[in-house]
Amino acid sequence: MNYHYLLGLLLLGSFAAQAQKKPLPPYQPTAQEVSAAYQRMARLDSLTKGTVYNMSVEPHWQPDGRSFWYRNVLRDSLAEYWYYDSRRERKIRPFDAQKLAVALTQATGQSTPANRLAITDLYFDPKNDSLYLEKDGRWYRTDTTRYALEKVPKPGFEVPQEVGWTRPRSRWWHPRPDSLSPDRQQKVFVRHGNVFIGSAKDPKKYHQLTRDGNDQKPYGELSWSPDGKYLVGYRINPQPEREVSYILTSLPYTTRGEVRTRGYAQPGDEFTSYEPYVFNLTDTTVRKVPVDVIDFFGPPQLRWREGGRYFTYEKVDRGHQRFRIIEVDAHTATARDVIDEKTETFLYERRLYTHYLPATREIIWSSERSGWRHLYLVNEATGQITNAITQGEWVVREVDSVDTKKREVWFRASGMNPGEDPYHVHYYRIGFDGKGLVRLTQANGTHQLTFSPDRTYYLDTYSRVDSPPVTELRRTADGTLLQILEKADATDYLALDLPLPTIFTAKGRDGQTDIWGIVYRPSRFDPKKRYPVIEYIYAGPHDAHVPKNFRYYGEMQSMAELGFILVQIDGMGTANRSKAFHDVCWQNLADAGFPDRIAWMKALAAKYPYVDTTRVGIYGTSAGGQNALGALLFHPSFYDAAVSACGCHDNRVDKQWWNEQWMGYPVGPHYEAQSNVTHAHKLRGDLLLIVGEADTNVPPESTYRVADELIKANKDFELLVVPGMGHSDGGTYGRRKKRDFFVKSLLGTSPPARNRSVIP
Repeated sequence: MNYHYLLGLLLLGSFAAQAQKKPLPPYQPTAQEVSAAYQRMARLDSLTKGTVYNMSVEPHWQPDGRSFWYRNVLRDSLAEYWYYDSRRERKIRPFDAQKLAVALTQATGQSTPANRLAITDLYFDPKNDSLYLEKDGRWYRTDTTRYALEKVPKPGFEVPQEVGWTRPRSRWWHPRPDSLSPDRQQKVFVRHGNVFIGSAKDPKKYHQLTRDGNDQKPYGELSWSPDGKYLVGYRINPQPEREVSYILTSLPYTTRGEVRTRGYAQPGDEFTSYEPYVFNLTDTTVRKVPVDVIDFFGPPQLRWREGGRYFTYEKVDRGHQRFRIIEVDAHTATARDVIDEKTETFLYERRLYTHYLPATREIIWSSERSGWRHLYLVNEATGQITNAITQGEWVVREVDSVDTKKREVWFRASGMNPGEDPYHVHYYRIGFDGKGLVRLTQANGTHQLTFSPDRTYYLDTYSRVDSPPVTELRRTADGTLLQILEKADATDYLALDLPLPTIFTAKGRDGQTDIWGIVYRPSRFDPKKRYPVIEYIYAGPHDAHVPKNFRYYGEMQSMAELGFILVQIDGMGTANRSKAFHDVCWQNLADAGFPDRIAWMKALAAKYPYVDTTRVGIYGTSAGGQNALGALLFHPSFYDAAVSACGCHDNRVDKQWWNEQWMGYPVGPHYEAQSNVTHAHKLRGDLLLIVGEADTNVPPESTYRVADELIKANKDFELLVVPGMGHSDGGTYGRRKKRDFFVKSLLGTSPPARNRSVIP
């Protein structure tokens, strides 16, 4: 075959391939089309309210602790009532609604339709065919054969208390400065910074225990051992909380602005510190415990061992890189570390879980030492790990309960099911020895359980963003399905031809890790055109943020109706995945997972040609406001427009506890390097800043400092300051301005001119 002929075929194929890959034309509506889109959006904002029914079941448990009733709210706020009869293991109608309506009308003298009974509580007695019900604060009794209604006092039925549950205790507490001994015979108090002990009955009889305290550095925060032989207290170095201020500019009945000031600790500010002491009340000796000063938060919760000589407390070091459980011998005032965990990055203090088992001297403790958050059984006497209770490449999300008798832990986890969204929450129980795992939830979705008081049954409500909720009743012992109680009814919503959000996953920056997100598109869109993308961002490392339960109409779908593709993504640096996934945020909040987000959106556009990644906007509030502006400062080649509301643009300006958790302590050059204020002069793209002047969460000056730098750099931007508003996205007005901003910036069209008279 002729060489030139072959070359011609190859070139022809290349041209054909390029023609096939030619991008679709961009969606660029006229002003009239945009006006129509705004009108449709406003109609849908109203029409979609209350169009999905039976979303959940709220059980009202009966005296037997196993039966319950619940109410469904239907179309037009009509209601129906159901009763689950545990004897027959099925749900039934607790009464004839028509007959009861007639009886209520006669008893109250007010017309009561059968589908608007408005019952607030009821007790069903199937043995005697009796029904007790509450309506409008009054109780009635009727039989379910004749429906003769009589007024009665509130019945004395009692629902059994839930059994077997444990709740985690705080690792900090706030004891009173004056405290009675356990036998209530002695009283300890602080006067002019020193500790005194005396008779609880005779205030003239007292003894001074310390003499080196003073009002500037007092003793205090005193607590007793259970046997009253020891007292634990602290030498305190008080540090006043520094203050921030804001101005209310538009108060009524005055022509002057008002300055408001409040305490607000910022990163690097000093904490009040506590040096622990033990007071032996038998020989009135006072000994300082040779441990590190407690300089983070407040005095710890003390857990006394039986016998009253030993106690433990928990200590998280400032900087969040070390956690200890420390045991103190009150008799000798000596101490040892039971658990001592250190990390090169951070320990997430609010998710450090401990549960103490004093009878066996064991501790259940959560750690990410394996690279995933799991539970461990620790021998308190030796400090050694007996065994891992849970293990694997998945995450324990929360401990619901510890059953000491059965030696079982009831917990929630995500990521255990292969092929499923790793953020979905499932429920389990497992033995302390790590054996006998029982899965309480099965369906592909995120779950929420409600147990009967005696834990014989549980209600499992599960859904996905694209799948309406289902509520099942199951037996706790083996997870057997007893009945599907409800399936959410989305018929009315779907009749509006609105699409449900789409779940999308793509590889992140490393080409290996799955990044998950959701997509909203306009209900009326032309698949032969390309639509701008707007990302809603909140990259706060304290959690993951993409919804996992059912979503239908909300702000993202509402904005999509104007002609946008709306997306939300969880990039690296957020929680609920592996430790390595989370560690990306460490001293690196400006990263905000952007390399993963950009890769995800490019993959989305590769799959769906109508996604236009040459026109990308982004918006967010609070940490999301910081992220939104950061998109333009650090990734201007991808993002074109941003709306940033009440952003914590400089982590030195924001609240201490949140920022030191992720940015570390002490405050170093990396804080400045991560600041939007530092990089404001680099702005490219269109920017709208929104801030409430009365923001008590993130100081407004965080936004004002950005604005100052932008002005100095001669940058064009918009600034909306909302008088009197706190921490928000600007409210109804701010959300409208946000939509108008993106219509102008990404669609290149003017929004409706609302200040002009409308001529019919």
